[in-house]
Amino acid sequence: MSVRDQCSEAEWEARVELAACGRLLEYFGLTEMTNNHISTRVPGEKNHILVNSHYYFFEEITASNILKIDLDGNVITGPKEELSNAAYVLHSGLYKARPDVNAVAHTHTNPGMATSANECGLLPIFQNSFDFYRMVAYHEYAGSASEFEDSQKVLEDMGQNKAMIMHNHGLLTVGGHVSEAFNLMYRLDKCCRAQNMALATGQKIHEVSPEIKAKTHQYKVNRGNFGGRRSWPGHLRRLDRLDPSYKH
Repeated sequence: MSVRDQCSEAEWEARVELAACGRLLEYFGLTEMTNNHISTRVPGEKNHILVNSHYYFFEEITASNILKIDLDGNVITGPKEELSNAAYVLHSGLYKARPDVNAVAHTHTNPGMATSANECGLLPIFQNSFDFYRMVAYHEYAGSASEFEDSQKVLEDMGQNKAMIMHNHGLLTVGGHVSEAFNLMYRLDKCCRAQNMALATGQKIHEVSPEIKAKTHQYKVNRGNFGGRRSWPGHLRRLDRLDPSYKH
């Protein structure tokens, strides 16, 4: 029996969207081999989530090879050995504690890692970075997430924010939908990349007033989903042109 035959239409749609997220992260160069992870809730099943297998590169993710697990780490659908413990540790606590979170993404991009190692963190110095004005959490490195990470500490540090810079590690974003978690990750990484370039010039940063930063941030918040849903259909059309196998 195929995976599709074993799940509801709503779960299959969520699988396709999560696979699309993985392919898009690969397309935009936001992955590191099989060491990053993405997940989403199974619609109508609050204690079940879908997460990518760490046996596949993101360019290989399909709706069928995504794992279904419960929030205690038990694999419901898929090979048990393909579950990354780091993915379980980092994602499970967020889903348990925050009903607003329906998708999580974690990456180790070079710009993200560079910013995570800077004491200043993310600086609100661009229009794009105003998206994250007073909305980025920070988490101290505790060692390999597979062995030493404490999901409760991640949750405490995350608070009600939608983006986290994990010091000396990487980036984490959450959203109400896969499109939002992806969009925030794309934009956060882009902000890190631009900031690293600006700091590398050695020139004094031109500052924007706190009032304008806050005003711009609130405008983005009022739009909702930070533009994720608006651009999502276009991303799917791109994937369909390039390689529609993510749907299988």
